[in-house]
Amino acid sequence: MENYLKKNFEVEAKNPSEEALRRWRNAVRVVKNPRRRFRMVADLAKRAEAETKRKKIQEKLRVALFVQKAALHFIDAGTRVEYKLSQHVLEAGYGIEPDELESIARSDKKALEEHGGVEGLAREVSVSLKDGIASSEIANRQNIYGINKYAEKHSKGFFMFFWDAFHDLTLVILMICAAVSMGVGIATEGWPDGLYDGLGIILSIFLVVMVTAFSDYKQSLQFKALDKEKKNIIVQVTRDGFRQKISIYDLVVGDVVHLSIGDQVPADGVLISGYNLTIDESSLSGEPEPVHVNQQRPFLLSGTKVQDGSGKMLVTAVGMRTEWGRLMVTLSEGGEDETPLQVKLNGVATIIGKIGLAFAVMTFLVLTARFLVEKAFHDDIKHWSSDDALKLLNYFAIAVTIIVVAVPEGLPLAVTLSLAFAMKKLMNDKALVRHLSACETMGSSSCICTDKTGTLTTNHMVVNRIWICNETKIIKRDENEKSLKSSISEVVYNILLQSIFQNTGSEVVKGKDGKPNILGSPTERAILEYGLLLGGDYKIHRQESAIVKVEPFNSVKKKMSVLVSLPDNGGFRAFCKGASEIVLKMCDKIVNADGEVVPLSEDQRKNMTNVINSFASQALRTLCLAYKDIKDKSNVDGIPDNEYALIAVVGIKDPVRPGVKEAVKSCLAAGITVRMVTGDNIFTAKAIAEECGILTHDGLAIEGPDFRAKSPQQMQEIIPKLQVMARSSPTDKHTLVTQLRSVFHEVVAVTGDGTNDAPALHEADIGLAMGIAGTEVAKENADVIIMDDNFNTIVNVARWGRSVYINIQKFVQFQLTVNVVALTINFVSACITGSAPLTAVQLLWVNMIMDTLGALALATEPPNDALMKRPPVGRSENFITLTMWRNIIGQSIYQILVLGVLTFYGKHILGLSGSEATLTLNTFIFNTFVFCQVFNEINSRDMEKINIFRGIFDSWVFVLVMVVTVGFQIIIVELLGTFAETTPLNWKLWLASVVIGAVSLLVAVVLKWIPVETIEQSVKDKHHDGYEPLPRGPELA
Repeated sequence: MENYLKKNFEVEAKNPSEEALRRWRNAVRVVKNPRRRFRMVADLAKRAEAETKRKKIQEKLRVALFVQKAALHFIDAGTRVEYKLSQHVLEAGYGIEPDELESIARSDKKALEEHGGVEGLAREVSVSLKDGIASSEIANRQNIYGINKYAEKHSKGFFMFFWDAFHDLTLVILMICAAVSMGVGIATEGWPDGLYDGLGIILSIFLVVMVTAFSDYKQSLQFKALDKEKKNIIVQVTRDGFRQKISIYDLVVGDVVHLSIGDQVPADGVLISGYNLTIDESSLSGEPEPVHVNQQRPFLLSGTKVQDGSGKMLVTAVGMRTEWGRLMVTLSEGGEDETPLQVKLNGVATIIGKIGLAFAVMTFLVLTARFLVEKAFHDDIKHWSSDDALKLLNYFAIAVTIIVVAVPEGLPLAVTLSLAFAMKKLMNDKALVRHLSACETMGSSSCICTDKTGTLTTNHMVVNRIWICNETKIIKRDENEKSLKSSISEVVYNILLQSIFQNTGSEVVKGKDGKPNILGSPTERAILEYGLLLGGDYKIHRQESAIVKVEPFNSVKKKMSVLVSLPDNGGFRAFCKGASEIVLKMCDKIVNADGEVVPLSEDQRKNMTNVINSFASQALRTLCLAYKDIKDKSNVDGIPDNEYALIAVVGIKDPVRPGVKEAVKSCLAAGITVRMVTGDNIFTAKAIAEECGILTHDGLAIEGPDFRAKSPQQMQEIIPKLQVMARSSPTDKHTLVTQLRSVFHEVVAVTGDGTNDAPALHEADIGLAMGIAGTEVAKENADVIIMDDNFNTIVNVARWGRSVYINIQKFVQFQLTVNVVALTINFVSACITGSAPLTAVQLLWVNMIMDTLGALALATEPPNDALMKRPPVGRSENFITLTMWRNIIGQSIYQILVLGVLTFYGKHILGLSGSEATLTLNTFIFNTFVFCQVFNEINSRDMEKINIFRGIFDSWVFVLVMVVTVGFQIIIVELLGTFAETTPLNWKLWLASVVIGAVSLLVAVVLKWIPVETIEQSVKDKHHDGYEPLPRGPELA
């Protein structure tokens, strides 16, 4: 079976090939209800159609942007439309029509100038470029200019899911059989006695369809809520006079939006101001070349990404009035790729379905042959009555019902149910799963490459130490500026404040409460907070000098620089801050205690290196602040990279998050190797890694430049011991991930927050983007977004991923056992006695127990601590393990023996006699069979441990399903005998049914003593690839 599954039903978890997707679709043969079975499967035809539409829109946009760039004004002038203000726009207080405003971002600069530039547009949409819109105007603006949402297909209602569930071919055939049965029954037995058999089947079908539709509908609501959350982006705007964060859905025309590296442009707009703003328009136009947005080319289009720089824009069009809105409608077609487990279980369902179909045909042929032989034996072959027709119809109904039970249509859908449940729980636990497959893949992860800042640490940074004027000072929060001011000269004090407030990508704004609020990255906030503590004033220092050029911080350069013009025509001054060793190399001078710039001697440089290492070894993030005066006004094409004067070295404290050490220990015990990949100094990285329990005594810490200088062979030698990579670039992270996946065949999860982390996030098996510190580019390339940037949340995703995998295995074990027993009992009984002990109605109830209700009970169990004490599931491991086969075969043998004995010797054993003896025996067999499944469902909660009751009350869904199953079984046996062909049982027979079912618990205990782990281990050893295994497991913990 496994070889067949691997050949036909194997797809990659991430970016599967179209060939693999088509291969498994072609291999699926026995499908009862394609509409339901393939509901969560990508529609490849629709996807291809959507791709064609997308390319057409991109081509149209590419031409429009080319015209705009080439400034072909005469073309635009010839086709420009005259707009007249409508009454409702005038009454709303605006001076421009929505259609005209929408066209501006796709027009040329001349069209913008006709409206008086960005200031004129701001007047026409009644907004202050300084204070933004007033919150009270939002509803009015949405009414006139639209909302920032694109058109989506209406979600299906409950009736549509009910209708889909009714498209099961076998259920339709059964309904026809039931209708014929009722017609013949009424004709022969009269009203209402002839009605009951057929009506029982119809009511059972209706119940099955109702429960199935309700389960599917609940899943769809969960996915809809998650989908809305996935598309939600937090945008920074100025409203009511202060900066604030809002949802992209709340953005309106007239909003002043702040953009920085990695942001997605949330709507069409016009640039107000900016520095080095570079936009990647490839997602919209398909053009890979970045576009520089400035006052000459001020237009910004929704859906594009900020590649570099920063800026402010005025929103001119939102939602479906943007090209991105129209493009997104096509992108939503076709659906998401199916997960590897969904595909694999489609394969399992196909194999079982073929076997079930064969058994059903054989059962019908055997029953019919016996019936015909009996008629021939009694010389009655030429005489046919309505009773004979009903018998044959009943045989056919039983055969069809066997197909209903035997084809496990719910297997692939159980994966969806389990994933929906896990994704909802993870959302509550601050993890947003963007791709379904990531949830199950995370359960197989064997390596996590994690960032340090904000993930292992709290991300609440404060300046803890500063080296300035040859002195190290410890910063205390209760001290004011006088303590530092008194120890350094006025010149040094002023230059320090200038370097803090002039060279920053953050902003100090007034909050709603009137207090200063610092917006920006945690490192920037810490430095600005320190500047305010020193008595500095953000606005005053920013107004002292005009900013000429800005080079924002990025993870490659590891520094930020700014060029400002000094007042009174005093030339220019460049400020630089960043990674200590990088900025120190750029310095050849130092600011002394008197504020004079003096040459930096070799001894001083060594001393500075010792100071930096001293700070770093205390787990402090170190930054150097430096400046350079430029007298030559003609040479200001770029910001210089050398001959700076060192002002200070700052040590920033970022404490380790509570619980991280325990989480790392949990990972190691689970066989998951944790590696820290950070841009920080190696001493800082090692100190934090040791504190977290990542770096062990025999582990290796290396710097990015050293790692990238290694040959592939050397990398293979060091990677098994590599635990910390410091001063790493995004390229180093990508190289490490590639090596781990391709050479060591690891399932790798990697965290990232910056735009440059996108390739590593895309390459990894599971890309984890940070929700707080992460850019929109990083989030878009990730599979899971960690909303609280917490390593504990990453471990929780791994726990839930393992839970999904093991829950599906439990459900498969349970369902296969029911299949084997139901098929065998009905077939053997048909062959020997000429009748099936389980009727169509009873089999439909059994089908609901093992399908929808079984999936609800077993596929939604929450994770337990034991899951993180076993090694991860490898890429090539069999889904149906030897342990599962042991349990399936053992339980099946017990149930078949018990039910077989009851079928042939039940009357004698139970002492049954009289006209009701056969009906009572069949009812007892049916009741015993159901209780065997109830207790087997409890057995399936743990495939290896003997105590299967541990944590049973933690899963209220499981308990509820058990109660509903037993309760409805009592109702069927005691009250619905007319429809279900049962008769009430006495207390002794009820007790006997429960006891026989409960014995399966003891059978499970015996089975679990049969060892299979040694066989499985020898299979794994046989497929070892020869590389040194990566260190992991409880011994590391």
